[in-house]
Formats: sequence, structure tokens, C-alpha cells
Amino acid sequence: MSYRGKTDFDHGTAPLTGVLLTNLGTPDAPTKGALRPYLKQFLSDPRVVEVPRLIWWMILHGIILNTRPARSAEAYREVWTDRGSPLLYHLMDQVSGVQNRLEQSLGPHIMVRGAMRYGNPSIPSVLQDMFAAGVQRLVVLPLYPQYAGPTTGSTFDEVANEFIGRRWLPDFRFIAQYGDDDRYINAIAQSIRDHWQSHGQADKLIFSYHGSPKRYLDNGDPYHCQCHKTTRLVAEMLELPSDRYLTTFQSRFGREEWLKPYTDETLKGLPETGVKSLQIICPGFSADCLETIEEIGMENRDYFLEAGGERYEYIPCLNASDAHIDVLSHLVLRELQGWEQPRYDSSVTLREATTLLEQEQS
Repeated sequence: MSYRGKTDFDHGTAPLTGVLLTNLGTPDAPTKGALRPYLKQFLSDPRVVEVPRLIWWMILHGIILNTRPARSAEAYREVWTDRGSPLLYHLMDQVSGVQNRLEQSLGPHIMVRGAMRYGNPSIPSVLQDMFAAGVQRLVVLPLYPQYAGPTTGSTFDEVANEFIGRRWLPDFRFIAQYGDDDRYINAIAQSIRDHWQSHGQADKLIFSYHGSPKRYLDNGDPYHCQCHKTTRLVAEMLELPSDRYLTTFQSRFGREEWLKPYTDETLKGLPETGVKSLQIICPGFSADCLETIEEIGMENRDYFLEAGGERYEYIPCLNASDAHIDVLSHLVLRELQGWEQPRYDSSVTLREATTLLEQEQS
């Protein structure tokens, strides 16, 4: 096996501490041509679809990649902006905010970058740039508050695969979940309070999380439990009685049973129980994207109103708000504890390197 390394290392380069923020991914454009490779990469991940590979390959290449790209492209066009994909530009705004916040605490020797598990910018390409710039300590923060194998676990796999072929490995820390972090819970609760202050409360508050096959829960994935814990902690902070809120799961596909209750079916059924107004928030998403803007903000809104609902309000994700930047920066700073700033003097390092080189050549 051939290992990758930096052959032109500059001994005058100060070591950096790197922070990598990651999210799921996005196509390069809202077109059928861009969606096909994106969906192929996403749906080929065995963490995402746990089906025997040969059977799934035939389904994916024989059916899904011939039908779904066009439909997905139409949905992406609904949310695409002048800045491009919402998930991507929110990630870049989060990177900028965390970079500025950490520099205030740690000084200039910090590098914050963003990458996508699927699509661009890819995790391997961004890590390569970070290591080339001098990163020797690395904190990876996947922007999934609740751990799940298909999201956080898959991110770790991609980082580990990049490490396998690398000659010089960094000191490394990985944040697996933060769905019960006090600052995160407070930020979610405050975003709900802010919405209430402007719009008043509704009959019901829905906490909608991305769905997952129930089989994954049965096999030990903690995601379902962590979602319910996030809901409970936020509801306690808001002093909400149990009959005023629900936890639901969205974005399912395929025929097998997923985590219940399903968001869409719940919203279709609530009006007949007397719920005429509702507000919905998605605490499992760190940034607004197709699943929140289109699926929750548009599609599920129509389900509720067509079933007899009268008032429907989506409470946006934290995105790159000051409160969210505070949360993310706090998580990174907590992980950095115990890592002392390396003692480094460029003149001494260069002198030592030059002396060794001269000795080798003499």
C-alpha cells in the first residue's frame, strides 16, 4: 500500500489546530444530471441502506437512479437560492462564525473548515487541504445533534478511510452527539420562545426529526432515544405540559417500517382531534435544507391545511445564528481542553532542520 505524505514540508510552518464541521451533503446543482451522482454516492453507503449489497445494487441502478433524480431535482429547485444550496451556504456561514469566535479565544493558529459527507466539498478533499496547511490536531464536529449510524457513524467512516492512507496522522477528537448539551437545548428553546413572542402559541408544538428504519433501533442505534431526550429537555425548559407537544419522524422512503409516529400521517390526523393550529420545529437539523424548507415548510403544511387545519407555522433551524455559533464554538472548546498549545519557535525549528540537512550532505 502506498501512503500519502507531504514531501515538501516547510519547517517554518506553525502547527495548526483544525476544526472540521460536516453535514450530510447537497448536489452541485438542482438538475437531474447533478442529482444522479449525488444520489448514487449517498444511497450506495452501506450505513444508509443496510440491505445485501448485490440486491441493493440492482434496485439502486435498475430503478432508483432511473426515476428519482428528476423528482429530486424538481424539489431542489424549490429551495435553491442565488447563493445556491441552503445547506451548503448555511454550513459556510457556520464555518465563518465559528472561525471568528475561536480566534477570539485561541488566537490565529486555528483553522475551521466545512465539508459534506456526500457531494462537495468532500471530506477527503477538505482534510487534504487542512493537512497541507499545517493542521496537526483535528476536531471533527458532525452537525447532527443526535447520533445515528447513517449520519454521524458514516461521517466517522469517511474520516477514518481518509486516515488509513495517510502517512502522518493528527491528534484527533470526534464529537459524536450533542443533543442533550445545555447550550444547545437552551438555543432551541429560545428560538421557540422568540417565535411565540412574534406569533403567539399554537394548539400543538411538533418536534419533527429525520426518520430511520425501525430495524436500526432494534439493532442498537441510539438515535430514537436521543431524539426523545432532546424533545423532553426542550419541553421541560419551556414548561410545556405533555399534551401540548409531540415527537414525530419524517422523510421515510421504501416499504419497511420506520420510526413512528410519522410526521405526515400525524399532521393529516391532528385536525380531526381538534388541533387547528400547530407550530413545528426540526431539532435534528442544524441548518435548513430540502427536508425542512420543502418537506416541512411546504409539503406537510399542505397536508395539515387540507385536512382541516387553520394555522401552520414552521420554526426555522438555528442555522448560523449567534446562539448557534455559541453552541458550536462551546462544543469545540470543550473538546480542546487538555490540548496545550504546542511550543513552537519557527527560527529554532528552521535552524535545527538546516543543521540536520547540512550534516546529511557532508
